[in-house]
Amino acid sequence: MTKNSTSSTGSKWTGMVPVHDTALAVTDTGGPGIPVLYLNGQFATQGYWRRVIAELGTGWRHITYDERARGISKRSADYSFQAAVRDVDAVLAARGVDRALLVGWSYGAFVGAHWAGRNPERALGAVLVDGAFPYDWLDEAMEQRIRKLFRRMSWFLPLLRPTGLAPRMTAEQQANSNIELGRLSRERELGPVLDNITVPVRYVVASGTSFGSRGDEQERIRTSLDAVTARNPNIQIGAKVASNHGAILKTVRSSRRTSRPSPRPYARSPPSTAGGAEDTAFRQAVTHGPRPRRP
Repeated sequence: MTKNSTSSTGSKWTGMVPVHDTALAVTDTGGPGIPVLYLNGQFATQGYWRRVIAELGTGWRHITYDERARGISKRSADYSFQAAVRDVDAVLAARGVDRALLVGWSYGAFVGAHWAGRNPERALGAVLVDGAFPYDWLDEAMEQRIRKLFRRMSWFLPLLRPTGLAPRMTAEQQANSNIELGRLSRERELGPVLDNITVPVRYVVASGTSFGSRGDEQERIRTSLDAVTARNPNIQIGAKVASNHGAILKTVRSSRRTSRPSPRPYARSPPSTAGGAEDTAFRQAVTHGPRPRRP
């Protein structure tokens, strides 16, 4: 494998990738297209990307996976954020991919931002979907609110696990993961990560609430991107979507008003953020903007 290779495989592959004390369920569509690695929401599964993948089509090589204890991936003793970032390397290595475009939603946006910042020679770019906002939303009161919320849900979370709607983690582990994310979201923590990114990044931003948020909390958090885009020209807001946080991936759907783009990332100018963005926002964010160095 050469340093600049994006690799290629001719057929779809689905299987388990061993990683330390666990194994991750991975799906790779194969093909000669540019590899796109999808990074899930905090307790979501790779199935959330089906509509997005169908919309983008076969011109890309789509790679999805379930994070530790999510979906059909195995349990682990380590559910830390750093483990999630390391798992990106493990999945890419297992599929023989050295360079890829990252697409992350919510928690996955944080993972994508950190990985792209640490691996500028390997990241072709990143699309961050309603996540990775540098904002100090976690205080002691919020931490207690999170712990209370997951304690209240603890009785029915095990009932949802067979359906894939809940991870095979305890309520306490899920609360700890959410609180860790709050600490990583602080401007003094995430701000420098975003400032140091040197590859093209496009945000797709929702406009509604998030699970557990109140009032306009989520919109206040999203405004933190203004300072980020002012400081780093590599980062732009590709679209603001008329959707809440949880449903934003479902807004990606076919539109007769938009011609199908060539499967090349960042081939044209950035899209407008106004009007009708929910129909094509994700596709535009992937296919528009400054073109990265090709392998």
